[in-house]
Amino acid sequence: ESNLGRRKEGGKEEKGVARVGNMSSVGTGYDLSASTFSPDGRVFQINYALKAVENSSTSVALRVKDGVILGAEKLVISKMISPESGRRVHMVDHGIGVAISGFVADARQLVARCQEEAFSYRDIFGSTIPVRVLAQRMANYMQVYTLYSYVRPFGASILIAGVDEENHQPQVFQVEPTGITVGCFGAAIGKGRQSAKTEMEKLDLANLTCEEAVKELAKIIHTIHDDIKDKNFILELGWVSPQSNYKYERVPRELVAQAEKAAKEALGDLSDMEEEDI
Repeated sequence: ESNLGRRKEGGKEEKGVARVGNMSSVGTGYDLSASTFSPDGRVFQINYALKAVENSSTSVALRVKDGVILGAEKLVISKMISPESGRRVHMVDHGIGVAISGFVADARQLVARCQEEAFSYRDIFGSTIPVRVLAQRMANYMQVYTLYSYVRPFGASILIAGVDEENHQPQVFQVEPTGITVGCFGAAIGKGRQSAKTEMEKLDLANLTCEEAVKELAKIIHTIHDDIKDKNFILELGWVSPQSNYKYERVPRELVAQAEKAAKEALGDLSDMEEEDI
């Protein structure tokens, strides 16, 4: 008789049923498929996908009174790589942009899907897809990849930001590998997300203009970047604003340069004040 169903108690062997609870619930045996739940109700492959996003560079989106701003910290892996390659902020449609964090290859597929959804909507309805509709469609798409054993969840999160064509209402949505999407006034993904959220909470977003928000977003990215642990980075910024006629465009280089200069000066002043206090 197999010893699997036996346990010793008080020196005597008793027949019993092997308890699932005795098995490890830290991933062993339960992380082989995205369709398998652990005894404590988790799907480990989704947790691993979220971890991939947490280990990636940071992306931020801000919704302000007259538009939206997208920003990303693109680490410079090598000086031999063109600054234009491996972008973290992309155009989806005329009034919509998306920022990514996580596995770049996975995120690239999500960006392509966003563009396909926008094209399909425009082809059928003759207008730009509403930001909320795009976010919901992408959430549905990503959630499907958590249901079946022969696929894996996307190791990337995206921030979708834009201004609706009809009412010029700014919108920002965060979409996770779980298939969850939430509307936000400000959102951050990647390893610096907690620090970025702390900085965003200090801002009066409802009264900021897009030009002011560019400087604030640059300051946030420079604040959370760790110069000791991380490589140098390129700040990527895109916006949908009155200055761009409510079309998605990259923020002009001159304005980015001014914003970065102001951010570095502000951080330098803060460091000087901290040294004086010490």
